[in-house]
Amino acid sequence: MKKVRTGLDVLINNEGLQKTFNGNVALLCHNASVDATCVHAAFRFKELFGARFVKLFGPQHGFNTDAQDNMIETDHYIHPYFNIPVYSLYSETLIPTDDMLKGIDYLFVDFQDVGCCMYTYIYTLTLLLEKCSDKDIQVVVLDRPNPVNGIDTEGNILDLKFESFIGRHPIPVRHGMTIGEVALMHQKFWTKKKTNLKIIKMQYWERNMYFEDTKLPWLLPSPNIPRIETTFTFPSTVLFKGTNLSEGRGTTQSLEIMGHPKINSFSFYSNHLSNRVKQSKLKGVELRPITFTPTFDKKANEVCGGFQVHVLDRTTFRPWRVGQFIIRELYHYLGNDFEWKNPPFEYNYRQMPIDIINGTDKLRHWVENNDSMDMLDDFEHLKDYRLQLNDIKIY
Repeated sequence: MKKVRTGLDVLINNEGLQKTFNGNVALLCHNASVDATCVHAAFRFKELFGARFVKLFGPQHGFNTDAQDNMIETDHYIHPYFNIPVYSLYSETLIPTDDMLKGIDYLFVDFQDVGCCMYTYIYTLTLLLEKCSDKDIQVVVLDRPNPVNGIDTEGNILDLKFESFIGRHPIPVRHGMTIGEVALMHQKFWTKKKTNLKIIKMQYWERNMYFEDTKLPWLLPSPNIPRIETTFTFPSTVLFKGTNLSEGRGTTQSLEIMGHPKINSFSFYSNHLSNRVKQSKLKGVELRPITFTPTFDKKANEVCGGFQVHVLDRTTFRPWRVGQFIIRELYHYLGNDFEWKNPPFEYNYRQMPIDIINGTDKLRHWVENNDSMDMLDDFEHLKDYRLQLNDIKIY
């Protein structure tokens, strides 16, 4: 199996392709925007385009991917090495302004996504596409792998009544697209305002690949996705951002664990949870009782009992179902010690964070009513979405 070439690597190794971009270029990227040898895309753009490389943009967490979670904004500045502006698209604006876009002929986008709808980079991309629809700017997406494969889709479709910056479009929790395919899906199904869009496809990527199959280096795309394993648990643990429970921020296992000071994890596991997992027919997973102490964020410096989500078999593991199951069990175990987080969340000041994370309020009611796992089938209606996905697949 050949090593996958990302869109960035394809560009670097194709002089003819490089020559088609004969104007000023800008780059929207983050920490994981590197080539196959771990050289950052900004260095490569300086080599390829010289003085025509005029601006950088960063998404949530910043160009350097060092800012933490929800509504922690980053500043605009002049980069001390490249000596060009770095504009934050997670600041007083989520959309590039007209002034930011002045003097740009080609705006390249190079994001490593995680394949989950509750991740803001794909929405930074679609907002950019909408902004550039009436500009003389070509948006060029340098495609990268979906790390949890491009076949499996899972979860409910976002209800647009719960649209936010953590969910703008009617897609399921695991969406099965590459970042380039997200751009194509947006242009075909989500907007009437078309943009001058170009996708630089990967080479040798296949839809059934997990990230390790690509033989590419993994760099964290956001501060709390340190390991490739975290991308598999993320659709489960991201739900806890909508609660008062820790999702492991401030530990070395962020978004792979969850907990609360009032959880007696070992007795709860032995007396209740292990049997409930068996009854639920969840496969490919083990919920291991643990104790941890976050150093920052929720429950900082408090000893928490909780659980680590261990993925035993990726082919049978269904993270969305596992996450809904855990949150239901802990809601009823903790009673009054369990709290849903209050707004604001991702610039939504009206609706409950758990509802905008889920893209519906029905799953919160499912948890509160202690409804059955079989009822989760009623939330998954993916036939039409999968037809759309088949229509825009480029691999």
